[in-house]
Amino acid sequence: MTLGRGRGPDPTLCQEAPRRGGVRGSGAAVLSRLQDAAVVRPGFLSAAEEETLSRELEPELRRRRYEYDHWDAAIHGFRETEKSRWSEASRAILRRVQAAAFGPGQTLLSSVHVLDLEPQGYIKPHVDSVKFCGSTIAGLSLLSPSVMRLVHTQERGEWLELLLEPGSLYILRGSARYDFSPEILWDEETFFARGRRISVICRSLPEGMGPGEPGQPPPAC
Repeated sequence: MTLGRGRGPDPTLCQEAPRRGGVRGSGAAVLSRLQDAAVVRPGFLSAAEEETLSRELEPELRRRRYEYDHWDAAIHGFRETEKSRWSEASRAILRRVQAAAFGPGQTLLSSVHVLDLEPQGYIKPHVDSVKFCGSTIAGLSLLSPSVMRLVHTQERGEWLELLLEPGSLYILRGSARYDFSPEILWDEETFFARGRRISVICRSLPEGMGPGEPGQPPPAC
């Protein structure tokens, strides 16, 4: 399956790019180097679990309007919230995310970032600050498939594309967090119809911050 339409640094590379699982890249070397830093786990959620999260989030999201101006101009057509209170069923899902994505020595921010992109919404390339969250983020994708593209900030010919299907879990660690700029491609840049997308993002604690301390605005993806 081809993910993006090739608006990457070198479109000639995008036609038959090397792949592993739900990830494809500019070459075998970058795929190998980031095999533990950029991970997609398709089918992490059951249909019932995806419905549990969507049903819990919908009333809160519905009270918010979609926005078109983000604080750092990174997102278009979105609404978001920070959520710290969950039903027991949802807490069980989030505990599974923690076990799958974070090490035993990592502490998570107490609030979970929920980001709702409308069908025409997108996230522009950006680099997350170390002030906003720690070295690991893990996101659950709900409702609609989307493509996350990561391009190296210095070597523009190095890139990955992650296919984020509904119910999947993606994990970004270390170099994939700080050396690559992530974006969520908008509908016209993918070879499948993209609808509304909700992501539920858990984040490790920034160094020197307590788990209950208010942080800066969270990373976009």
